[in-house]
Amino acid sequence: MIVFAACATFALATLVYVFWVPMQFEASPEKTRVAYLLERKEAVYENLRDLNFEYKAGKFPESDYQGMKTALETEAAGILAEIAELEEQGVASYVVPVPRRRGSPRT
Repeated sequence: MIVFAACATFALATLVYVFWVPMQFEASPEKTRVAYLLERKEAVYENLRDLNFEYKAGKFPESDYQGMKTALETEAAGILAEIAELEEQGVASYVVPVPRRRGSPRT
């Protein structure tokens, strides 16, 4: 009987710990469109660097490499154009995101 009570108490404590929701939530700071685009630009540039490295390592045939490279370059050009357009409109009131160090986990 004591073992059953101990197991039930432990199970209840585990469930409360897992499913308990704090009363206050921390809201992340809002991102502007320009800040989002700057982060996206860095991600695309990193993908281009990785693609170039893997192509030189022999992991991609020429046709696949050219297709992926063209797609990434087109995306980067679109991002840069939109950033320039937003900055021209005066929407440049943003905080520049702190660049991650190379090798940091991707989010």
